[in-house]
Amino acid sequence: MPGTLYLIPNTLGPTDAAPGALNALLPTQVQALTSKLDYFVAENAKTARAFLKLIAIDHPLAKPLQEIEIAELNVNTPPTALAQLLAPLQAGRDAGLVSEAGVPAVADPGADLVRLAHQHGIAVRPLVGPSSLLLAVMASGLNGQSFAFNGYLPLDAAQRTKRIVDLEKRSRAERQTQLLIETPYRNGAMLEALAGACQPGTLICVATDLSLPTESVRTMTAARWKAALAVNNGPDFHKKPTVFLFLGQ
Repeated sequence: MPGTLYLIPNTLGPTDAAPGALNALLPTQVQALTSKLDYFVAENAKTARAFLKLIAIDHPLAKPLQEIEIAELNVNTPPTALAQLLAPLQAGRDAGLVSEAGVPAVADPGADLVRLAHQHGIAVRPLVGPSSLLLAVMASGLNGQSFAFNGYLPLDAAQRTKRIVDLEKRSRAERQTQLLIETPYRNGAMLEALAGACQPGTLICVATDLSLPTESVRTMTAARWKAALAVNNGPDFHKKPTVFLFLGQ
C-alpha cells in the first residue's frame, strides 16, 4: 500500500528557537505529525533541516536529524527525477513535502510532485499553516472573493509596465484583486512601477514580513503611494519578503 504525501507548511521567516515558539504558526498536531516522518522532499535541504530543528524542540524526531532523508526538489530538478522522489511513497513510506517558506506547491516546484502523486494514486494531505498570499489578501482590504496570483512580473521595465496595465484593466473589469511577488531586493522598483503605471485611484497594498514581528501592511491609492515615494516615505521592505496586491477602481 502506498504511503501518504503530507504537504507541510514552513514558517515565513526566522522563528525563535524556544519551546512553544512554533505554536502561533503551526498547530501542534501538524508539528507532531511532521516529527514522525523520516523522509522529506524539500526545496532546500538546509532550510528543511533548520525547520526540523524547530520541530524537535517540542516534538522529538523519529530519527536523529542526520539520519532523516531529505531529497531536494527545486527549479533545477529535471522532470525525469520526480519518479525517483516518489519511489519511497510507492514502496509504502510516508513523506513530507516542505517549501522554503509558507505552504508547499503554491508558487513552488512541489506542485509537480503533487500532480505525479495523484497520477499514481498516492494520497495527498495538505496541512494547516501560514500562507503569505492568503494572509495578504485578508489584511489588504481588497476583494477577497475574486483574486489571482500572477507570480513574478517581467524584469524589463517596458514589459513590466505593460503587464501591470493589462492586469489593472482586468482587475477593474472583473473586480478582481491581483497579487504578485518580487525578489526582495527589487521591492522598491516594483512599488515604483505599480504607483507609476496604475491609475491614480487604483488601490495598492504592500504586505511585508507577514506573521513576523516586523510585519507591515499598508493599503493606499496609487496616487498616495506615488506622493509618499516622492518624499521617501515608502515602506521599510528592502530585502524583506513582500506580497503586492492591487485592485482597479
